Amino acid sequence: MLTVYTVIEALLLVMALSIDTFISSLAYGTNKIKIPFSSAMIINIICSVFLAISILLGEFFEPYVSNHLIKFISFLLLFSLGIIKLFNKKIKNFFNHLKQIRFFKHSKITTFINIYSNPEKADIDTSKYLSNKEATLLALTLAIDGLSIGFGAGLTNINHILVIFFSLFSDMIAIFLGSYIGIKVAKKTSFNLSWLSGLILIFLAFSKL
Repeated sequence: MLTVYTVIEALLLVMALSIDTFISSLAYGTNKIKIPFSSAMIINIICSVFLAISILLGEFFEPYVSNHLIKFISFLLLFSLGIIKLFNKKIKNFFNHLKQIRFFKHSKITTFINIYSNPEKADIDTSKYLSNKEATLLALTLAIDGLSIGFGAGLTNINHILVIFFSLFSDMIAIFLGSYIGIKVAKKTSFNLSWLSGLILIFLAFSKL
């Protein structure tokens, strides 16, 4: 049954996922890197597909798990990711240090570490234009969070159709809004909204208890 609570819950979950996309687009805007509509669509579709797959996986396992365990797993996933988001800056600093290690330095993993730590580095050829290939790399790094969050949501009674529906629009809005604001503000201005994503996820985690 569709209620105001289910709509708000679905919106909050999608907002938590879209904040990273918004921050990445903000970084592109401040660096004057253009995100064409086709690249924005690729990011939106990949992130939404990953989210949908993880939700379906959660739904598949839900009948085989007890209600108490479902609540615990869902809480643990959302709460853990919320804490990670709150300390996002330190974690990204750790990844920046990690890529200096010899094993990672000459590995393709470094590309993903680079993009995760500094999203604007997805513009690999420094053309100031995010190509479809570069957008795919960025989308894959952004979709990682969606896998865990979607699986946790799939185990619960959150309205999965609403979540997937909202996700089809939220990333596009986040991309163009972030890019527009980024272009308008000075490059010096520091935007760190990862903590907001963390707080939303922690709130959703406790709402599952």
